[in-house]
Amino acid sequence: MVTGWLDGLHRKVGGALERIWNQDVDSEFAKALTHGMLVSNVAYLVSRELNMTEEECQQAAMAGMVHDIGKLQLSAYVDEELKNYMRIDQMRYDRTHPTLGYALLMERQFDERVCDAILYHHENYDGTGYPGNLVGEDIPYLARILRVCDVFAALISERPYREAFDIDTAIELMIDEVRHFDMRVFLAFQRVVQSNELIFAIGKLSMFTSDEFDYEFNKSGTED
Repeated sequence: MVTGWLDGLHRKVGGALERIWNQDVDSEFAKALTHGMLVSNVAYLVSRELNMTEEECQQAAMAGMVHDIGKLQLSAYVDEELKNYMRIDQMRYDRTHPTLGYALLMERQFDERVCDAILYHHENYDGTGYPGNLVGEDIPYLARILRVCDVFAALISERPYREAFDIDTAIELMIDEVRHFDMRVFLAFQRVVQSNELIFAIGKLSMFTSDEFDYEFNKSGTED
């Protein structure tokens, strides 16, 4: 099953993010944390399935937890009026978040491999991603793992414009776009999907509400 180490990571990083922006846990912040926790769990399990070392599995889990930190940074910069204006150019706005996240984590002296994974987690294996249009094995390995896990987590999560997809439909949609993924990583991911561990991880996260995030992170006495 998902380890207690992962639970501790989620509490520690969630509390740290809360303090970075000095804000209460609202519904949007809680959703961002839930997504990070899910990507973190899946990345850890996929890395283990790929026979990576425990240290590498933990790096993948850490990268999964903070992979969208640049989006929180953007929200801190942009007030509501400007957000309304920027919807006109939403794609360009969104595509800055890997670079912002990378810069923030490097400044805080995160492991360079974790930072590289954050910078390149939207690169596609066929070279159609961003920010660098990297191709194949030029993309850092942890970033290739995050790419698969991030897409899956997004598909099985509810969005303002659609309901969450069930797991089988999410896999079908990913297969349609499989050119975006490292096939070795994707096959390992599929093996994980069939395991009870993934079902446990998803079910556990779905039990959290925004109030429970607030309680858990304040109770834990997290450290920077």
